[in-house]
Order: sequence, then structure tokens, then C-alpha cells
Amino acid sequence: MHLMYFTEQPMSAYDAKAGLDFGATALMFPNSHFDPVQGSRLYNEYLEHYILADELGIDGIMLNEHHNAPFCMQARANIFASALAAATKNCKIVMLGNPLPAWDNPVQLSEELSMIDMLSKGRLVSGFVRGGGQEQLAGGINPAFNRERFEEAHDLIIKSWTTPGPFRWEGTHYQNRVVNPWTVPLQKPHPRVWIPGVISKETIIWAAQHGYPYIALNTPVERTRQIWDLYDTAAAEVGFKGGPDYHGLLKQIHVAETEEKAIENARQFMWMQGEFTGLAHPVWSTPAGYGSPENRRAFVEFATGRSKSPRYRPALEKQMDELMIIAGTPKQVIEKVRILLEETRPGILAFWGNDGTVSHEDAKTCIRLLGTEVFPAVREIAKSLDLKSPFETNQPVSTKFMNLPAQPVKAAAE
Repeated sequence: MHLMYFTEQPMSAYDAKAGLDFGATALMFPNSHFDPVQGSRLYNEYLEHYILADELGIDGIMLNEHHNAPFCMQARANIFASALAAATKNCKIVMLGNPLPAWDNPVQLSEELSMIDMLSKGRLVSGFVRGGGQEQLAGGINPAFNRERFEEAHDLIIKSWTTPGPFRWEGTHYQNRVVNPWTVPLQKPHPRVWIPGVISKETIIWAAQHGYPYIALNTPVERTRQIWDLYDTAAAEVGFKGGPDYHGLLKQIHVAETEEKAIENARQFMWMQGEFTGLAHPVWSTPAGYGSPENRRAFVEFATGRSKSPRYRPALEKQMDELMIIAGTPKQVIEKVRILLEETRPGILAFWGNDGTVSHEDAKTCIRLLGTEVFPAVREIAKSLDLKSPFETNQPVSTKFMNLPAQPVKAAAE
């Protein structure tokens, strides 16, 4: 099993009441509430957390990226990944991930990721995402072209990693007269690609069709099972068998030396769920054209009061009962994770360990207990359940989409 540590890296040092009063904490929430002195402190604390995780033998550090919102300070995850490539020695640097539609030049992204792969001596796992709805508006991107841009940018990146240049790319959304990057990945044919997601059926199927592991982001147990069924069915249709090494799961899990302290800190997970921040304006988060008709219909039903939000989360106690949030001493967490693994059977498990205003020292205690007590026990449980990661099964990197036709480069004067 591949075990990772994750946090959204929130900008928690601001007045949460300001966000509640404004009614949303993304896109239009004024950045006058951002304090760069506190931001500097938090960035360096997060870096210290990740270095500690590496020293404790945690398999991977999961990074993501969001824009125009305090719930995530990662305005460009590749910058933090570069710092980790130099500051860590063993852990995988797992990007989950870069929002492809936000890039106007995917070849430059391919170069940045290649640099990270070389700096880390081949420890990069490159994940790609579509990005949030409000981020399309922040980037001036037509939401209706989000998926088209995602898929074309992916194809161009894979080709730039695997096809010697120079060649041309004349696509629908990207045109490059010369594709000839002089930084290419250390890993061959290219770094592993993992795809994270929450509710998009189309993304699950796309990941399966490409042979990429899919990482379900904090989904309920029953929903997670449905995702695996959909993924494995789509995988079988293109000729390969899914299973645990293609299944990943992110879960909010906090461990402390006492149950009382763990529950106190686990309450900070509600920070991200809209109790303190993470407030989504429905029109900004789901702009017209961004989602599939099915998801758009669910949004309309929610907006008209006919259903709950698909991201609705109940009280902390109920979430703990349903294994949406796990908190406790190492022994308590291990037993809950055992049930989670038996119910969902992932080969990749990311621990969303800290959130909100959990203190620097409490966050380090959580990471220390994960590395020294929880993860060793979870690895043994995974062995007993035959839950293996892509690295343990030596899952091959898909080459199905590496052979897109190259267009010759014409003379520069043409």
C-alpha cells in the first residue's frame, strides 16, 4: 500500500467571521484579508511538516493547487514541489494535481514537471485535474471548454515527454509551432499519472480508459464503492483489470496522543466544509458549461431546494460514525482505518492529517504518530487484505496515448 500525508495548506490566519459575513471564501472574497507575514509563517511550517513526514518514512507527500481562496495557499503547487524535491530524500512527490485548463502553454508545464522529476531523482507522480469552477472565472477561461482543454493539454504534455522534438502541435485550444523542450523527465517513458476527483463520472471513466489510477477525494464509503465499480467496468472495456492498485482514497484522519485532543483538532476539518470557511458561491463554483448535464441538473435541484448539496456534510460526530472523519489515539485510528480498508479496499491511501487552525506542534505530533505507529500497522493490515500499490505491482505506465502523430516543424521563416 502507498501511504501519503496531505493538507490543503490553508491560509487559516484570517478572521473567519469576515468570510461568513461575505458569504463566500473564493473568487471575490477580498484579498485584503490575507496577511503575508502570517502567510510566510504558515508556508514554512508546512514545509517543516513535509520534511518531517519524509524523515519518518511516509511514502508520499500529496500536493494540490487552488486559486483565489484562503482554504488553499498553493497558488502554484509546482513551486512547493520544487522545494520538496530539494529538501526531501525518499518520499514520492505526488501532484494531485496541476489544473490543466488553467495553463495557456502546456509545454511549459511539461518542462516544470520534468525539472521536478530530475531534481527529485525520479520521485514525481504527476496528477492532473480540471480545476474548480470558480478558477475558470479567475483565469478568464470559458468554463464550457474546460474538459476539452484538459484532455488536449494532457495529450500535448504526454507527447512532449515521450516524442523527440522538434515537432508542431496544431490543436483546437493549443497551437505550438515548435515543441522541443530541453527538459524531459528522468522517469521513462514518463512519470506516473494519477487522476483525482470527487463527483464527475466522466473523469472516472476517462482515467480508466487511460490506465491511470483514480484517487477519490474524501468520498463516503458507499460512494467510493460505486466509483470503483464504474472505474473497473470502464477499464475492462479497454482491456485491463482494475483493482486496488488503480484505486486511491483521500480521507480526513487526525491522530493525537489523547482522544480528547484528536477530536478537538478533528473539528477543524469542518473549517474546510463551510462551517468556518470553504464557503462556495453556487454560481461561481458551478458556472454554466463547466459540468456535465447530469451534474448541472443536480446543482439546479440543490439551488431550488429540491435536494441537498452533493458536498453537504453533517455534524462532526455523524461524520466520525460514517468514517468520513477518523480521529483518535494511534490505536483508535488504526482500528477505524482497518474497517475503512475492509470496506473500500484502496491500494493508495492519503491521510488528510491537519486542517484549519491546528497548531504547528499538534500538526507535527499527528505526523510523528502517523509515521511511527499508525502507518506501520496499516501496512500490515494492507498486506493481510492483499492491498498493493502501483509501485508494489510494478503497474506499467500506460503507453496507449504516447503515439499521437507528430506534425513536422516548418522553417522558422515560414
